[in-house]
Amino acid sequence: MGRPTKQMQRLGVYSLGMLWLVVIRRILQLAGWKLIYAPLAWGYVDAIGVWGRKPSGKRGQRAAMRRNLALVTIEDAFLRSVEPGRKAPPLGIMVDAIGVHFDAAQPSTLENCLNTDPRLDDPQLLSRATHAVRFMQRVGLSKYNRAARGAFALPKPGYVLVIDQSHNDASVQFGGADEHTFRQMLAAARAEHPACQIVLRSHPVVNNARNRGYFSNQDCDERTILWPHPSNPWDLLEGAKAVYCVTSQLGFEAILAGHRPQVFGKPFFAGWGLSDDRQAMPRRQRQLSAAQLFAGAMILAPVWHDPFTKSLCSLERALHILEARARAHWALPKRSIATKMRRWKRRSLNGFLNTPIYRDPPDMALANAMREKKPLAIWASQMPPSLARMANNAGVRLVRVEDGFLRSIGLGARLVPAQSLVLDDLGIYFDPASPSRLEQMITDATTRPCARGAALRQSILAAKLSKYNLGGDDALPARDGRIRILVPGQVEGDASIRCGAVDIRTNAALLQATRNAFPEACIIYKPHPDVLAGLRKGAVPNAAALADIIVENAAPATLFAQVDRVATITSLMGFEALLAGLPVTCFGQPFYAGWGLTDDHVDMPARRTARPTVDQLAEAALVDYPLYRDPITRQPCPPEVLVERMIAGQGRQPIYLRALSKLQRLLHI
Repeated sequence: MGRPTKQMQRLGVYSLGMLWLVVIRRILQLAGWKLIYAPLAWGYVDAIGVWGRKPSGKRGQRAAMRRNLALVTIEDAFLRSVEPGRKAPPLGIMVDAIGVHFDAAQPSTLENCLNTDPRLDDPQLLSRATHAVRFMQRVGLSKYNRAARGAFALPKPGYVLVIDQSHNDASVQFGGADEHTFRQMLAAARAEHPACQIVLRSHPVVNNARNRGYFSNQDCDERTILWPHPSNPWDLLEGAKAVYCVTSQLGFEAILAGHRPQVFGKPFFAGWGLSDDRQAMPRRQRQLSAAQLFAGAMILAPVWHDPFTKSLCSLERALHILEARARAHWALPKRSIATKMRRWKRRSLNGFLNTPIYRDPPDMALANAMREKKPLAIWASQMPPSLARMANNAGVRLVRVEDGFLRSIGLGARLVPAQSLVLDDLGIYFDPASPSRLEQMITDATTRPCARGAALRQSILAAKLSKYNLGGDDALPARDGRIRILVPGQVEGDASIRCGAVDIRTNAALLQATRNAFPEACIIYKPHPDVLAGLRKGAVPNAAALADIIVENAAPATLFAQVDRVATITSLMGFEALLAGLPVTCFGQPFYAGWGLTDDHVDMPARRTARPTVDQLAEAALVDYPLYRDPITRQPCPPEVLVERMIAGQGRQPIYLRALSKLQRLLHI
């Protein structure tokens, strides 16, 4: 099934395109195949490789027959990319030396796996499959991923979904179907559901005369509509009463969504007792569950590739990578309007915001966004109070942008670009006056186990990572018998203080409140790195009188191992302390307070009624909420990749920003 072999096999190809596609060449090499251009190989090849059943592959098929060599067929796996086309290389491929999964005339490696592989009875494998299906359904992942869940309005639920395909697609030609099959399918859907609306779903690549489908507006009537929008497949499946397909992969996903599709062709997912099949497939003898079908098609058969480590990977890793790419694509459309973004940040922001158009001041940017019918992105801490109301009145989607919680190796005040951002179109995490997407995500996280958040949390703790990843391993003096409370200083003009503080708004007042609440404790004060560097406001002249110990350079994780509690207004170190298992006292309203995990000394927003575990909080705040970009490839990545880069010390400040930062310090700006 394309797994690495002890000895590299030579795969002769006649397609220069396969040789030029670096990712395909790398995946095949990792799977044990060295690509060679067959006309120049002088016969020294072990097999002939072709891509699918394209007409260009006929030369390779003839050569394999003439030279009595195995024909190896390569195809995209069932999770491919965000957009179709060569500019978006696949995350995985199928490597098949028997046939190809969409050619029903002969067996394939996938069909044989589904028919006979004993691993499909392994409870652990089926558990992986079940969790992966739930993840795909929740996030909204499919083969192509143009639209997020909920991005488009849908027909009224209860419709019959009839799935169109690209005209003369290979899976139709080799799946026992033709144009007549689609006519037959539509007629059956109408006859079998005379009282239901029929929704004809177009294929994602059908957008012009050169790439048409089998259905058009001519097939519509008073109860049949053509659905050309790139709606998320899981949304369409959720509202469907019944699903009709020929060979489309959406029929496979319909099975995963709990449907029993009516299948008019001979696709790989039919014939296993999970669909109503209009054509017989006698080779397929095994009765499968949906989890078994998924495990064979998505875990056992494909070869998945990690572009960050340039190695083969598990399905789960591939899912996380595709999710990161899809979420980056969904965040904002290209050429949206952005305002109040500092110039030195824009090079890194371009990737996160899909190359926006920068306009200032905000009122001018809002006018542009309204005229162009695009969203408006604004740096949240710089947003004028009236902008949300103005954007709402203008019908403009307002997206607030801020640094993520696992940001960089170095300070933003030192011009170190962020490797994670949060984009929030509901509110912003540091302002408890109104709901935010993060609050919704924390509540949603309580409905699932969040093993990913738990694993990420453990990786962060083991690597001693924090938001800025600064400081050393300075040890505190020996204990004197008192409990130790760490008080992290904050930037006093910071947006989280302006919005999240209640009565206590300065570091001096925080130290005094901590002393009042814990009079017998040993109080350890750590000034904020920006304040310590003289870049921001928040110094405490009499800190020595208010705290027992002052530490300047110790990393947060080093201190967490030596203290018993953290007391804060809204500092992110309170969240990091929760991740480390420490009790946290809050004198303000940070995003992580009010959920039953902290000792809260002020009233919290009444809407925070959920009671997450620390791992569920971690998954919402570190996995679901931010977007991440790999500092090496500058591509969207899952948080696990950024953690790996930070552990390796990769992704430090670019040279031009280091020079600009030094100039800034010299000029005191």
